Amino acid sequence: MNRAPGKTQPGTLGMLLSLVPTGIALSQPFALQGIDPVVSVSIVAGGGLLIVAALVAATLVSLRTNASLLRTLVLITVVALAGGLLLTARPQGDAVPAGGFWLLLVALFMQARTCVQRFAALEGGHAMTTAATALFGAWGIYFWQILVRAFDVPRVLLPAPTDIVAALFEHSATLGGDFVQTVMKSVLIGYTLGCGLGIGTAFAIDRSPFLQRGLLPIASLTSTIPLVGVAPIAVMWFGFDWPSKAAVIILMTFFPALVSTLAGLQAAGKLERELMHSYAASPNRTLLDLRLPAAMPFIFSALKVNATLALIGAIVAEFFGSPTAGLGFRISIEATRMNMPLVWSAIVIASIVGSVLYALLVRLDARINFWHPSIRSQK
Repeated sequence: MNRAPGKTQPGTLGMLLSLVPTGIALSQPFALQGIDPVVSVSIVAGGGLLIVAALVAATLVSLRTNASLLRTLVLITVVALAGGLLLTARPQGDAVPAGGFWLLLVALFMQARTCVQRFAALEGGHAMTTAATALFGAWGIYFWQILVRAFDVPRVLLPAPTDIVAALFEHSATLGGDFVQTVMKSVLIGYTLGCGLGIGTAFAIDRSPFLQRGLLPIASLTSTIPLVGVAPIAVMWFGFDWPSKAAVIILMTFFPALVSTLAGLQAAGKLERELMHSYAASPNRTLLDLRLPAAMPFIFSALKVNATLALIGAIVAEFFGSPTAGLGFRISIEATRMNMPLVWSAIVIASIVGSVLYALLVRLDARINFWHPSIRSQK
């Protein structure tokens, strides 16, 4: 987890340049208060001196040439302290941020960028990469929060992350029911049936020349049917509950699974097939021992693509008719009520579900297809 000693650490120049806006901020008002007359709030009265001290301390910590995980964590802690102080000291009420506040925010951004660079440069494998991604996301949420508050953006346009989290806890029971309706019923059932039918049809087409000429062209038509066109029809056929959404998901996930599986079954090399033929292997034995393992990376690629398609399809399908539950229904109905924190809460849940499902498939892919060069190159 350490870098070689003597090398210039990434972001050192950025840390030094961050002292420029920090120094200029000392001569600028931190906030402006009142209307007539307008009163300038100095950086001392606004609590800016502690922020300046934290930014300077972070710069001094960053100048150490030998980087380690501990030193990087200390740097991140000091910069995070400066960020917390700036968020706490943010002008509120009738006070508006002035030049000193914005200069300190620019300096904080430069130092936060260096923190992410330093952490990403550490050696540590997949765990460190994941941690660096989480750090980048945390700083992104922080700047979202402070900019929305500083510009006083209306919640109808863009709620702050704290408003979204508050809505998640306040409406946890409602969102829990929406999660069950959309994910546990529509997505899981539709995803399982759609992928299963696509993979099974691919095996049938591969074994039958008649199906290759007759069924494959018809199956390819499913990829051209627009979602917004089939969703109302599915509601008319299967009702307003989850079966209509599952039908839409089946239609969306069927073709990617079919095409990827067919491509995978043809991926086995000619030499390997001739070897199996020389062993007098039956078609079923060749399929199990050679063609199916060669097709697994292609199948998992389709499963990962369909994981996101299924969630999108379920949410969009709920716009065209749904019972009084579902993430898509919640987004649609609360948007008309201008309750945007709850809308964003439903979006956050959908994003987390999609990310978790995709990550699980990636881990399962790595376990099953460990022999594949694309998997071995990541280790």
